[in-house]
Amino acid sequence: MGGHQSTPPPPPPPLFDEPWRTIKWGDNEAALQYVRGYKPGQLIRILLHGAVGAGKSSLINSVQSVLRGRIYRQALVDNTSGDSFTKEYATYKVKKDDGSFYPFVFNDIMGLSGQGGVLVEDIKLALKGHVKDGYNFNPVSPLSEDDHHYNKNPTPNDCVHVLVCVVPADTLSIMSNEVVQKFRNIREDASHLKIPQLAILTKTDLAFPEVKDLKDVYRSRYMKEKMQKFSADVGIPMNCIFPVRNYCEETHMNDDINSLILDAMKNILQCADDYFEFIQNQAD
Repeated sequence: MGGHQSTPPPPPPPLFDEPWRTIKWGDNEAALQYVRGYKPGQLIRILLHGAVGAGKSSLINSVQSVLRGRIYRQALVDNTSGDSFTKEYATYKVKKDDGSFYPFVFNDIMGLSGQGGVLVEDIKLALKGHVKDGYNFNPVSPLSEDDHHYNKNPTPNDCVHVLVCVVPADTLSIMSNEVVQKFRNIREDASHLKIPQLAILTKTDLAFPEVKDLKDVYRSRYMKEKMQKFSADVGIPMNCIFPVRNYCEETHMNDDINSLILDAMKNILQCADDYFEFIQNQAD
């Protein structure tokens, strides 16, 4: 007699009952004042790198939008090309209402890809402050010392203080081994330089359709699983990975989008503080 086949258990629900990470949704005043009032001892340079189409330029625009209180479009973005839209090394300052600038800048670079894009060697040069603004990245050969865009004597302000890996959540599952290996390679060099590293997951709305309300982003079971796998693949700890939603379609500000972006920015700046504290302790 054949036995009855057991019924497989139903899949777990896509959302946890309780969030696995908490932030203050919509109550952004404290985080906004933290970023607006941030006063480090020197300029903070934040280098964004990541896969082609990850949304690095959109992230810069989104941070500026949150701090200015309106949709801002300084860094040019492209919605059609399959190649990296950013071709050159660019520094983006963030202006305050009084005309002065925030004490941190973003550097945007050409995107990484499996067989092309920005060379890992060029990112390593940028970490050490050797790349000048306006350098057009060559996916075939790295920046040479005799190029006029090579900074032979970088100052502490030229060097990178926080490295942020920007990754599109909707393509995490199909990210090539070549790109993952490049991420690890860059991370190892940054670690050797004692530069703190974080990761920001963009396009969460495309990757996780179960997150119909942005407040459920930290209730998503699949979000947590994807973040854990990315953490294991690249080596960036879970508490250094932050999902966001960039301002791409919106024409008006959204408190929940702001909450995620401000949470990521606050952690980036705190990492910069930790870096300088470590450097100071080494010098003492």
